[in-house]
Amino acid sequence: MAGETSVNIDDIRAARARLEGFAVRTPLLNAPLLDADAGRRIFVKAECLQKTGSFKYRGARSALSALDPETRARGVLAYSSGNHAQGVALAARELGAPAVIVMPSDAPALKIANTRAVGAEVVFYDRATEDRDAIGAALAEERGLTLIKPFDTPMVIAGQGTTGLEIAEDAKARGIDEADVLVCCGGGGLTSGIALALAAEAPGLRVRPVEPEGFDDVGRSLVSGTIQTNPSTTGSICDAIITPRPGDLTFPIMQAHCGPAYAVSDDDALRAMAVAFNRLKIVLEPGGAVALAAALFHATGDADVIVVASGGNVDAAMFQTALDRFA
Repeated sequence: MAGETSVNIDDIRAARARLEGFAVRTPLLNAPLLDADAGRRIFVKAECLQKTGSFKYRGARSALSALDPETRARGVLAYSSGNHAQGVALAARELGAPAVIVMPSDAPALKIANTRAVGAEVVFYDRATEDRDAIGAALAEERGLTLIKPFDTPMVIAGQGTTGLEIAEDAKARGIDEADVLVCCGGGGLTSGIALALAAEAPGLRVRPVEPEGFDDVGRSLVSGTIQTNPSTTGSICDAIITPRPGDLTFPIMQAHCGPAYAVSDDDALRAMAVAFNRLKIVLEPGGAVALAAALFHATGDADVIVVASGGNVDAAMFQTALDRFA
């Protein structure tokens, strides 16, 4: 494995080789009616069609497959609101490793059920009053498990970066040399991985993080030049991308390679979910729709834009709310 303080394009290429035959190469979708809605061409990288319903499987499989067999056999631990949990749980099952997942007690029921369905043990915590990092670290030490962090680990970032390699190749095939690439952003694992990949393979494609309003720690950090925190980790329907702060590894990468961030409202995320269903026939969760929301309702100009639709693990009631209000 690479050192625990850095990740580079070679790590991403190596992760891609380990993921070959396991991760889905997701499509880059386009629809004339979506372009008409936006007044520009929008291409959507549909990571909602990835295994476990989100990009998180890439990072999880990358990290677990890079462990030595003896370490992996002792088991792994992750903390997550659901998408990283499912990715780690499935990768662990595929590789024959036990998995323990620390999840917030208010995580969507679908994500909890899916995590358990692939054989992981789930340990709950209160995200408003308890520190998931401390809980995870204590469990890892007590049981001899290897902690797979949701974003601030080189091999996780490398796995997420394989999304960027695919974007670079598909954009080139479509003749797209310059574009903003809008990425749903929590702690920055996906954003920084894609940014590293594009800096090496398609430097005309500029990554811009997208976050929920009120939880824009990455955007504020990029403006200030120092890591900023969110005052709360609850209060948005975009649970998948609410984190306390950017990662120590991810922030310098985003600082070096990303353009200014966007922040979108919960209503905009719901509207984007409805648009994605109507125009592209894909299902997105709120946190997985914020990049599309930024492209549709906040970005200006007529240049091409590439959107990463990062996840589709939404409860039926939430999805119905989006369709009832905005379809």
